[in-house]
Amino acid sequence: MVQKENLNRREFMKTSAGLAMAAGMACRTAAAKTIPVGLQLYSVRSECAKDFPATVAAVAKMGYQGVEFAGYYDYSAKDLRKLLDDNGLKCCGTHTQLDTLLGDAFEKTVEYNQTIGNKYLIVPWLAEEKRRTVQDWIGLASLFNELADRAKPHGMLVGYHNHTFEYQPLEGQLPWDVFAQHTRPEVILQFDSGNAGEGGAETVPFLKKYPGRSVTIHLKEFSKTNKKAILGEGDVPWHEVFHICETIGGTEWYIIEEEKDVYPPLRCVEMCLNNFKKLQRER
Repeated sequence: MVQKENLNRREFMKTSAGLAMAAGMACRTAAAKTIPVGLQLYSVRSECAKDFPATVAAVAKMGYQGVEFAGYYDYSAKDLRKLLDDNGLKCCGTHTQLDTLLGDAFEKTVEYNQTIGNKYLIVPWLAEEKRRTVQDWIGLASLFNELADRAKPHGMLVGYHNHTFEYQPLEGQLPWDVFAQHTRPEVILQFDSGNAGEGGAETVPFLKKYPGRSVTIHLKEFSKTNKKAILGEGDVPWHEVFHICETIGGTEWYIIEEEKDVYPPLRCVEMCLNNFKKLQRER
């Protein structure tokens, strides 16, 4: 009788654990389906230079929920925030040059980003002289850890955006791996699928390799055979990418970027958004 009771208890606990796990997965999946989509405004940089307010308004009208800045077009933080609010947009990141995060410039950068409602400070580029050796990359990782510590009390996150050179072997290692493995989990690895593809890397293995690090991710198409492919028309396995982002990626924003200028910029980013929505419906 005792043995049977113990077995029942074990079965109950096993079943309960399974149900809890299933419920947790269901919650994560449900939450992931609401991951918002933003646009990296570099995609429409020529239009922004001509008429910044009209371009932001057009992007909002298309259905984008946020924008990531790559420059502020001489707008004050207060005016930029008003422009976002007037168009119902959130700031899903700023591409922030490294020198604006160093020394006394840090506080000014934080203040600007707090005003516009941004918490993602993403460094988009590293000068070649800063990344010539593996030791350079280890030093950069240490610097980003320090910046993450400085940003944390302000409710902000610091991250780095890849190009192509991060996937070219350096002293027998990939710079992306060196940087990722020497930075703490709170440092965002903003993976750009198009840039990575151009560098010879596949998206899915790297997203799986560093779970929880893709807090924001650039959705950019890559194709080996069609250099004019926009999102949804190339080699990136988008359904797998979305699944990873929704389960282990820790993703808070999808950010579309398209810079090939295959079509007029505003038309192109609207096509990308429509293709993104179609891919989501197909799942």
